[in-house]
Amino acid sequence: MSYLVFARKYRPQTFDDIICQNHITQTLKNAISLNRVPHGVLFSGPRGTGKTTIARILAKAMNCKFGPTPNPCNECSSCVEITASHSVDVFEIDGASNNGVEHIRDLRENIKYMPAHSRYKIYIIDEVHMLSIAAFNALLKTLEEPPSHIMFIFATTEPHKIPITILSRCQRYDLRRVDMGTLVKHMGNICKKEEVKISEEALITIAREASGGVRDALSLLDQIISCTDGAVSIENAVQVLRIVDRKYLFEVSSAVLHGQSQQLINIIDEIYNRGYDIKKFYSDIVEHFRNLLVLKIGSNVSKIIDIPSHEIDLMNEQIKNIPEIFLNQLFDILFSGETSVKYSSQPRIALEVLLIRMCQTKGALSVDLIIEKIDELRKLFMTSPKIEAPKQNIEQIGIEVKKNTEQPIIEPIINIKDTSVIWEKILEKIRNKYPFLSAYLKNSTLKNISDNDIEIEVNATIFNVNMLRREKTMDNLKEVCCDFFGKKIDIKLITNVVENAEIKKEKQNDEIKKSALNHPIVNDVLEIFSGNIVDIKIL
Repeated sequence: MSYLVFARKYRPQTFDDIICQNHITQTLKNAISLNRVPHGVLFSGPRGTGKTTIARILAKAMNCKFGPTPNPCNECSSCVEITASHSVDVFEIDGASNNGVEHIRDLRENIKYMPAHSRYKIYIIDEVHMLSIAAFNALLKTLEEPPSHIMFIFATTEPHKIPITILSRCQRYDLRRVDMGTLVKHMGNICKKEEVKISEEALITIAREASGGVRDALSLLDQIISCTDGAVSIENAVQVLRIVDRKYLFEVSSAVLHGQSQQLINIIDEIYNRGYDIKKFYSDIVEHFRNLLVLKIGSNVSKIIDIPSHEIDLMNEQIKNIPEIFLNQLFDILFSGETSVKYSSQPRIALEVLLIRMCQTKGALSVDLIIEKIDELRKLFMTSPKIEAPKQNIEQIGIEVKKNTEQPIIEPIINIKDTSVIWEKILEKIRNKYPFLSAYLKNSTLKNISDNDIEIEVNATIFNVNMLRREKTMDNLKEVCCDFFGKKIDIKLITNVVENAEIKKEKQNDEIKKSALNHPIVNDVLEIFSGNIVDIKIL
């Protein structure tokens, strides 16, 4: 085909043409100048950031007629052949389709021979992580001590899948994602060369969709230009790429922050009717609220949030009067609902429920503000006039307080008519101090009060009775009674054992079964039919 896509037409041919990877290109140029180029190099990073491109430029720099040189001429036969991908001494191998051990064995046989007319025989293996374990093992010795005329250059998007034995034999270079500003500028320069008019908003949209990949950005740009007559606008980019306009994200955040549930439903309905992907829209909302939270947390966020300045201004305006803790609440609700949206058979309904829940969320107070309010209340309480608590009517519990010049003396009033009131007060003290003891005295009464002792009648199960008779339990009961009456008191227990309801019912059932077994009719039936009783059921 005569037409070349932008990704191939504007592929960098020198180290200086590579964008946003200066930490790698400068290191390689210095290594070439100082004659310190390793025999094994690994380039790793996201797709479309320049791994294979840098590998080709490095191959040209090593085999250039005027090299090794950090600036290949791109005019000699070696540079031209490598650029056109038909050099006999530079082999570009696809790791996905040549991943067997037999392919590595063929490679080991071929490296014995000298290059045809170049300085080095160079093997570029793309997606090297796709090689099998056996293939990696077959490559180990050759990679560690190759012939002097051999050089290996690996490229991968998943370096964690490469065995450590291979990684330790290579110099590794990690490529970065290209930031949005650099990507927009690069595409703008290409559009000028192609004499294509395109709005900056459209370039920003393409750069955001490319996620830091130059190849993806140029492919999308190529597609949008082909689908548009005349100047390219943001509307053309949104329509071709089938992505949601950014205005919907700001409308969603505004509706959530102001509690407008009906507005949220209308927005989702419009998104759904336009045929946009609801799950992708949810991902965009998550990222948008994350950016809002980051903007609220810090001031210098240009390196953290890769969005244009006019959007940052709009977001700052939205969150101007919104507390940070409230944004954190909303983001937590949104992020925790990922499973319900992404794996739901009805993602539209799941997203509506999630956004309405966010809309109905009330802002929580920060811990610092709560502590501040508590301190204010404490200061107010300390400075306010003290209010004396009303005195308790002691006569209701049968106790008389006599004042003395030395100290008050509490004397009990013995009145058999007041025993129920006195016992209730004693039980209340027991419940407060020994809750377990109050459970044992649940169905007890105070029968009699004398000068130095009291009689307590207990109606309880055998377990509760035994627990009450324990020495420690009686000591606790005496302690409470002595404190209540203000003097030493002896306690006499009158116990009435009450059978547990289940035990009582079981005994009744046993009696019914015995009477059934001894019934004359049952005996006659067993004798006539020579039968046996298997089971007796009580209905």
